[in-house]
Amino acid sequence: MKIAIILNGISRKRKKFYAEFYPVVEKKFDAAVFETRSENHACELAADALENGFDIILSAGGDGTLNQVVNGVLSKPGSTSTATIGLIPMGTGNDFARTCAIKPDVHQLIQLIEKNQPQLVDIGKVECRGTDGEPVTRYFINACSLGMGPEVVKRLKNSDRSLGSSLTYLKAITATFFSHRPQEVFAKAVNWEWKGKARVLAIANGKSFGNALYIAPDADPQDGYFNSFVAGDLPLWKFLLYLQTIKSGKKLVDSKINYSRLTSVELTASEQCAIEAEGEAIGFLPAKIQLLPSLIKFLK
Repeated sequence: MKIAIILNGISRKRKKFYAEFYPVVEKKFDAAVFETRSENHACELAADALENGFDIILSAGGDGTLNQVVNGVLSKPGSTSTATIGLIPMGTGNDFARTCAIKPDVHQLIQLIEKNQPQLVDIGKVECRGTDGEPVTRYFINACSLGMGPEVVKRLKNSDRSLGSSLTYLKAITATFFSHRPQEVFAKAVNWEWKGKARVLAIANGKSFGNALYIAPDADPQDGYFNSFVAGDLPLWKFLLYLQTIKSGKKLVDSKINYSRLTSVELTASEQCAIEAEGEAIGFLPAKIQLLPSLIKFLK
């Protein structure tokens, strides 16, 4: 069994990986590490790992690295029948790892590999207008969002993250609240529609995003459904209060908060509106988002 480990080359936990994880994995399995050297490099590395016959591809990083690995795997026709994706959570948010109860624990990792009984998980497909204006298709495993999400992503990429995960995210979210202007968005799905000014509109396959913000506490990445979350034009005091409630895993009850379950949705906006997935910028609306059930083999 050949294992490719795709490591985020700028991860703050890179030294921990080489000290605690790699020596154990290398001793037990035929494993090789491939470090990312540039933006979106993990996509290329995952595709190369498939071509070179690796049986398991482990993403060692955060949700963004996992997003790229998924996109790299799905860029190869027929790859879903051969490749198994696994996760070593070493990022800032680690939200999909949280949904799957995967810890940064080498013993748990070894057990999952030795057991080698991957489960089929759903994947989201986004078709929209890319940053260059051309049509683009991207995939996500945890969540995609518009509104404050893309702006928070930009702030996080430019932060030093020395405050730790929770405070870094809270600082980025609070700063974004003051600079972001809610945009008029229209969402249309079978048996569900929403229109209004949105601070956040998220389509979730996993339970949380943004470092344990449980926007979809009932989500299950194996149930064949997305869980949507919409937060309208809330005042700051209420938004910050609700953040704490969301972190506790409870649903909000407010006329400007909406939850739903769906398998596809079309999103449009009256002006330019960006969309992101797992901390990776995708492009702009209009967008069509579709759930692809039981598509990826995942170690969990």
